[in-house]
Amino acid sequence: MPLSPPVSRQLRHRRAICAEAYEREDGLWDIEARLTDEKPRDVALASGVRPNGLPIHELWLRITIDRKLNVVDAEASSDWVPYPGICQTATPAYRALIGLNLFNNFRRDANRLLGGTAGCTHLTELCAVMPTAAIQAFAGDVWNTNSGAPGEKAEADPASGASGHASVDERANRPARESTDKPPFQLGRCHALRFDGEAVQQFYPRWYGRAPRAEERAESAESAADGQAA
Repeated sequence: MPLSPPVSRQLRHRRAICAEAYEREDGLWDIEARLTDEKPRDVALASGVRPNGLPIHELWLRITIDRKLNVVDAEASSDWVPYPGICQTATPAYRALIGLNLFNNFRRDANRLLGGTAGCTHLTELCAVMPTAAIQAFAGDVWNTNSGAPGEKAEADPASGASGHASVDERANRPARESTDKPPFQLGRCHALRFDGEAVQQFYPRWYGRAPRAEERAESAESAADGQAA
């Protein structure tokens, strides 16, 4: 559903964030993010007038990861900044991301290492998009996201019939139980993909109404990566 029609207004600022993922020939992956800030007019900065059409910020962050989401390399670039020659001195600090893992408190650790005067506010903002950008890149390519797809045969369940499938009513009326299964990594991580929700019921019926243990959910992405690693 689109946004509601806006009242009459005038564009004053545009921020754009773009993230792209690349599979490298050496088996590693690059996740590359760019942030730009632009105003549709000349802007008087402390360092001088920035003419219309030139960005206030154009910042780049690239991390290189393995298939277990470990950061093995990182670099930053500040092509357009409000304080030329000064803002760029923060970019070497982003080497500190090396050794972190995108699925293990990455945002928290990035803020701890690079927040405040340790880094650039906007480059550190780009760190926040890296985990989900990598997940989207790996989904269906490095990781199998189709387990539990419609038509997959579920294992036998004491509460089910001989077919191994419980009816929708039966599954809706019985309490969620713990499972030893490891569901696709995306399940249970957002409102749409909650285990008792319509999407899981329709597209991942094997895990509908179940409540995998917390440690199993935490391990699911790593297990998927392990299974696909070369």
